[in-house]
Amino acid sequence: MEFGLLLPAGQAQLEAGGTSRALVAVAREAERLGFASIWAGDSLSRPRIEPLTLLTAVAQATERVTVGTAVLLPAHRNPVQTAMTLASVDLISEGRLAVGVGAGFPGFSEREFELSGVDFRTRFSHLDDVVTLWRELWTGQPSSFHGKVLNYDWLPPAIRPARPGGPPIWLGGATPAALRRTALRYDGWLPYPPDPADYASGLATIRAATDRPVTPSLFLTVYVDPDPRRGQRVLEDYAQATYQRSLAQISTIQATVTGPIEEVAATVRRYAEAGAEHVLLRVGSLEPGAVERQLPLLAEVIAGERKPVGAAT
Repeated sequence: MEFGLLLPAGQAQLEAGGTSRALVAVAREAERLGFASIWAGDSLSRPRIEPLTLLTAVAQATERVTVGTAVLLPAHRNPVQTAMTLASVDLISEGRLAVGVGAGFPGFSEREFELSGVDFRTRFSHLDDVVTLWRELWTGQPSSFHGKVLNYDWLPPAIRPARPGGPPIWLGGATPAALRRTALRYDGWLPYPPDPADYASGLATIRAATDRPVTPSLFLTVYVDPDPRRGQRVLEDYAQATYQRSLAQISTIQATVTGPIEEVAATVRRYAEAGAEHVLLRVGSLEPGAVERQLPLLAEVIAGERKPVGAAT
């Protein structure tokens, strides 16, 4: 199992005492502690440092970690320009880019799509068209493109990524439609179901529908604290500030865990048993310096999950 870290790049975290330059230092420290990947989120409604800009800086400051988006909302950007930007980040990182993508979430994303000029009702077709277009631009020089919702009679020459075929593209989502689409056209799966049994069921559906390799990953919001009640309060504040919803509501949608290292590790293990191979950890706290303090604790989780079965603790 591999582990990733989502950088705390939102305006709320920065106003709580973080700095944009410190994010790069966090990424370097996470690499030193054994994290396999560093991720940045995307949003128009919740202000944050633009993820592809941030990942470019991280790629230059690190040596081995994957840099990825969790998740990028392609509807916010011109598809052709984004293909060139992603290829550029892949080149700068020397082939270390992974692109997590999503189609937005009902009740959260409608205004963002309206601002971007994309019909929310066609968001899935739009996303699939964008990904298909990216791959065509990365692998050839198409003169035109005609999908379900995207149509271009002329396309410019495009820069090629570091890896043949371009960076892997992972889909965020666990609806039946998302599972079918993951099996058909995506390289990885990045959901956040609160129940490991649902994760196992979704992964089984994907694997039954394709012979292609699909990386099974998980987005997990976490806060390590020996006092679970205090951890719950921290996650509650994070949920309210980030989503304007209670932790109880968010926990029915997203996988979350707090408690001592052993409890966090046990939760990770349940998802590993369900098939997850790459766990992306988001520290659910707005407290100043929270991510820096949590990193060595999360590193203990990582080290424990890498021990052979039966090894001494």
